[in-house]
Amino acid sequence: MLIQSKKGMVIKMNTVKFDNKKTLVVAHRGLSGLERENTNAAFVAAGNRPYYGIETDIWRTNDGRFAVNHDGNLQRVGGEQVSIENMSMDAAQKFVLFDTDGTKSRRDLRVPTLENYINICKKYEKVCVLELKSVFTDEETRRFIDIIKDYDYLSNVIFISFHYEDLLKVRKVLPEQNVQFLTGDNSDELISKLVADRMDIDIAYPSLTKERVDAMHSAGLKINCWTVDGKDDAERLCDWGVDFITSNILEGKNL
Repeated sequence: MLIQSKKGMVIKMNTVKFDNKKTLVVAHRGLSGLERENTNAAFVAAGNRPYYGIETDIWRTNDGRFAVNHDGNLQRVGGEQVSIENMSMDAAQKFVLFDTDGTKSRRDLRVPTLENYINICKKYEKVCVLELKSVFTDEETRRFIDIIKDYDYLSNVIFISFHYEDLLKVRKVLPEQNVQFLTGDNSDELISKLVADRMDIDIAYPSLTKERVDAMHSAGLKINCWTVDGKDDAERLCDWGVDFITSNILEGKNL
């Protein structure tokens, strides 16, 4: 949790504990409530706490590598209006990112590579929840899968995306891989489509009700919810039996 002091300084506090019952908790963009999102520092902070998984986002770079960032440019996190897909990985890593207080006082806050992220998740034995941001080609899909295979960590990865076609490309290479479609839609039509394609759902939590959770579970879907930062909201979702909660700051009491 970040608190603004009277002097305008940002003070880093701790996570907010809640009763997650049997629901698994995923750290959104690393522990982004305490560290700059999607940095090695955020991943390590999540690694040192009892999260089930660490979520992040990847884009292609113009030299064929995969960079970690939520947005398609570095404006919000680094003050640089530069497109990740139009630069090399080395060029992206030259920029220092803002700390949570808005300064650039920490030289370690830079754009991670996919390899950095996988390595940290493996070190701390966390599941990788990997959002595919670019619309990747078949060849690029095989390439990022091969990178994860090189770390012998593919069985600990859940692929997520708003791009249904990205998930279908993963499915083509890895028929049994865990994948979740990001959406705000909880319609019966979508549920049927996901069942047919053997995908689970990663859904904006305000669209859920207990009845819709029950309907998805009856269809055989696992349910991930984003982005849940309120303790009461999280505990209500856990009472409904969702499988995962993705949060910037909440930390479950139960492993």
